[in-house]
Amino acid sequence: MSRHSAAPFASALLLAASAFAPPAHAHHSFAMYDPDKLLTVTGTVQVFEWTNPHAVIWLMATAPGGQVADRWSVELPTSPGNLTRMGWTKRSLKPGDRVTIALNPNGRLLLNVVTGGNPGDLEADGLFLSHAERYQQTAEFLTIWRAIVTGEPIDFRGRHLSARNKTPLPFPPVQTPYPPLYFGGSSPEGIEVAAEHVDYYLTWGEPPGQVAEKFDQVRAAAARRGRTVRFGLRIHLIVRETEAEAWAAADRLISRITDETLVAARARNALVSESEGQRRMTALHGHRRDSLIVGPNLWAGVGLVRDGAGTALVGDPATVAERLREYQAVGVDTVIASGYPHLEEAYRVAELLFPALGVEGQASTIRRGREFDPRSNVRAAG
Repeated sequence: MSRHSAAPFASALLLAASAFAPPAHAHHSFAMYDPDKLLTVTGTVQVFEWTNPHAVIWLMATAPGGQVADRWSVELPTSPGNLTRMGWTKRSLKPGDRVTIALNPNGRLLLNVVTGGNPGDLEADGLFLSHAERYQQTAEFLTIWRAIVTGEPIDFRGRHLSARNKTPLPFPPVQTPYPPLYFGGSSPEGIEVAAEHVDYYLTWGEPPGQVAEKFDQVRAAAARRGRTVRFGLRIHLIVRETEAEAWAAADRLISRITDETLVAARARNALVSESEGQRRMTALHGHRRDSLIVGPNLWAGVGLVRDGAGTALVGDPATVAERLREYQAVGVDTVIASGYPHLEEAYRVAELLFPALGVEGQASTIRRGREFDPRSNVRAAG
């Protein structure tokens, strides 16, 4: 019996590109990977390890062409904390479950860089940096990462990170020059990192006017560096055949949230988060049930107890499509959407909203590098 390592990607099991937070510790070796080979493995789960820094699936499987079942380890590309935000739990897989995993994303990898907003979580991982210092570290990490992944020599000494590399990376990316970098940061420090380093600047679902102001700041900062940045929107969608049905579904999502839960959420938010984006999200509703409609069809109920993306577009297909086009008008060309529960809402969006947007499922393209059709760029996320 042999053991196969399938790290670092198990893209078929994930609904969205995972978040990779710098620094990226050197616990992977790429010597055993064939970047040109796409492998599909079907097997039976033996153990699902819900551990940091990455969760791992152990399964018995026979690879295509194989005769004997072997034990495989598949390392998911992110932590239990991030998987939880995508809807996973430690009980998502159990011994005996049958799963199919496609290994090697073959040009579909998107990297979302998360600097971090909860000092307690970061300190538990050994990272004792201030808000400004974390963004400095992010900038240094991306300087090093981009040079290495594009095969450029580097001799870099920063305040937080240093690297020296004179040889090309032995595991070049399928995408050229590298997988697209996504990033969100509403503070001045975050905007400067975006302007210098990333391909797509993401914002949570604030009203379009506020989004436009933030995009203008990013454009100006990028222009000072001779760069351009594209823009994306991270938002939830609640789409039904009628407006009334959609708003009823929104109300049901928070119908069992007690006043005590709201008080606890407010206290937790005040203590743990240094995120400017989170502050802006919270300011939309102020933890009040009577202040949840913050714009045309824009509902902040998700953010009453959920950190991060806390707003949803609510309505019938034509109305939600119109609202999305309002974001498109201020610069959004990528929508990273989600809903609760994930699977059911994904079907509803595909069946109801996609036709209103002129999106056909078969027309969706696999993005390679940074050349793509914006019309196909509607994605599901956790």
